[in-house]
Amino acid sequence: MGVTHVTVTIRNPADPTLSWEDLFLVDTGTTDSLVPRKHLEAIGLKPKGQRVYELADGSELKMDVTTADIEFMGEIVGGTIIFAEGDAEPILGVTALESVGIEVDPRNQRLKRLPAVRLKHTRLAEA
Repeated sequence: MGVTHVTVTIRNPADPTLSWEDLFLVDTGTTDSLVPRKHLEAIGLKPKGQRVYELADGSELKMDVTTADIEFMGEIVGGTIIFAEGDAEPILGVTALESVGIEVDPRNQRLKRLPAVRLKHTRLAEA
């Protein structure tokens, strides 16, 4: 599979006027999104905790995380953002994509909007 990029804006939910925008690599093998620490701190975001992530080589790394508003393709979703060190390439993870009903078309290397957001295994409450 090739490489897909999309323009993404990360907003501070406490002050939406504070934002950072860049071209993100779309990675359907990554759960959460990743942004270099310096950009998150510049818009007033601070770590809210840490999570252990498994890297491609199988090793594990504990990383700082926060939550932010993620905007792309006319959609907005609240999501978990990983604080990356240095000048790491920003990554848009699969959780943000699936939350707004967008998937990667592997043939054309483009993002495509699904007719509806998937909602599985739910039951309507009986009155």
